[in-house]
Amino acid sequence: MKKLVFSLAILSVLFTGCSKDDEDETGATPQTGEITGDITADITYEFGNYTLKGIVKVKSGVTLTIAAGTTITCDKANGDNALVVENGGKLIMNGTESAPIVLSEISNTPGSWGGIIMYGDAPVKVLGGGNTATSEDGLSNSYGGFNATHNGGSLRYVRVEFAGKKLADGTKELNGFSFYSVGSNTVLDHLVSYKGADDGFEFYGGTVSLTNAISYGNYDDAFDWQDGWNGQNNTNWYAYQVTKGNFGIEIEASANNNDFWPKFTNVTLKRAAGCTPEVAADIQIDAIQFKKNGNGDFSNVVIDGYGIYNDGTTNFSGAAIKIQDADTNNNQVNGSKIKITNVKITNTAQEIAGAGSIVVTFPAGQFAASTTATGASLSPGAWATVSGTNLIP
Repeated sequence: MKKLVFSLAILSVLFTGCSKDDEDETGATPQTGEITGDITADITYEFGNYTLKGIVKVKSGVTLTIAAGTTITCDKANGDNALVVENGGKLIMNGTESAPIVLSEISNTPGSWGGIIMYGDAPVKVLGGGNTATSEDGLSNSYGGFNATHNGGSLRYVRVEFAGKKLADGTKELNGFSFYSVGSNTVLDHLVSYKGADDGFEFYGGTVSLTNAISYGNYDDAFDWQDGWNGQNNTNWYAYQVTKGNFGIEIEASANNNDFWPKFTNVTLKRAAGCTPEVAADIQIDAIQFKKNGNGDFSNVVIDGYGIYNDGTTNFSGAAIKIQDADTNNNQVNGSKIKITNVKITNTAQEIAGAGSIVVTFPAGQFAASTTATGASLSPGAWATVSGTNLIP
């Protein structure tokens, strides 16, 4: 009898002693496999560790679902890799605070793959005033349309790492997240773009909004948009530029005078000491740059660290707000289409600046500095932790 009890105890240990690292929150064992080629039928990848190989395209009418806690890794040695959602397709990636979905590359080198690229048919206004254009990601896809409520799926608690590789024609770079004419019924919430070689997030027109976002250590701009993007419900954007970085936010409207006016609350833009411009000959060190008739409505903003940069011979002064061209100053600033209120500015060389001889004077009520702004308010957790480092200091 004693031998039987002892044997059962050993069996119990064998069946329950699996490492928690090999299980999700429900105790499920992770699946493995390869994600490759065109996705032409609805498919769900259960919690697991998968390899992404090549440029994977979710085709129109098809839904790709990825379970919480899943990791997807690619290898730049295999060539171009990216996850692309074509117009009409849907990507459902609903992670959680403690079980995010992470997409990365095995070398941990910025610029190693193409990140997530999503296309829709929401409205755009491109250079020259047209309603469609060809994507600049090397894939040469058409984007634009008239469906403001386009739905490309749901991305929650998703982290993209080390993106920004030049794809296809070799002349274009990809961002961590690239959204081409994506519509307002698409959910983008609690997303992280980590150490990519181009922008953290870029919007090419469309009406989608982004909430609870972190852009950390990306070489170009933390956030960027063009082509008439006008998301109206953006909140809790946090950027930290380290090592290399250009603008905290680069804003343009493809040279179209407009009243798109995307709206933002709770924004923090930080630049670490010693952070250099991506290209030494192109000094882009301002927190928010408006150009080509870009505009926006911002409230509760914290800007820190956009100070003096010396290229070895010359001091360059960063600004909290930079107006890059006369059209933007005349049409957007003077036309009261740029509004920035409750903004706290520290360790920054200039509050407001115009390029060259441009003199920038905001109309009454359109700009208001503050000492009490709090900026982004984000909860730490596994979703915002990389290699033991909390991305939200």
